Amino acid sequence: MSNILIAYFSRKGQNYVDGQIKDLAKGNTERVAESIQQAVGGDLFKIETVRDYSADYTQCTEEAKRELQAKARPELKKSLDSLEGYDMIFLGYPNWWGTMPMAVYTFLESCDFTGKSIIPFCTHEGSGMGRSEREIRKLYPEAKVLGGTAIHGAEAGESAGAVSAWAQGKVEEMGRER
Repeated sequence: MSNILIAYFSRKGQNYVDGQIKDLAKGNTERVAESIQQAVGGDLFKIETVRDYSADYTQCTEEAKRELQAKARPELKKSLDSLEGYDMIFLGYPNWWGTMPMAVYTFLESCDFTGKSIIPFCTHEGSGMGRSEREIRKLYPEAKVLGGTAIHGAEAGESAGAVSAWAQGKVEEMGRER
């Protein structure tokens, strides 16, 4: 097992891209997660909800808004038994309503990140990381949360070079600190 985990939530299908609704065969965050894995290795873990979100983009955003307002914790299809063996967790998600999708909160609350390094990355269409880094630090003050990166969703498919350089830099940074 690698000491790197790349856990991510991503949504394919209808997405907002450069001011238009487009149908994506693969979600933007998944593309970025795969670029990270190609750059630094590690194990991929896709965070998936038991109940699928609406295929319609607008309806999905409304569902996400209701979940955020209710502080919902959607049930996940699978979870990790343990983070043992992982030192570094790249955590990816789209920015929904200024933060992570509530499914990512479910994932974070299902694992013990004590002593782990969490490196967030998100995709967005203009709102960057939002408040997600702050919220991860609040959830896990005993974890080390490194500065994340935000990738414009419309550019996710062409971001492999920049994402690879960023991920390699984070791995090198962690190596220097050991």
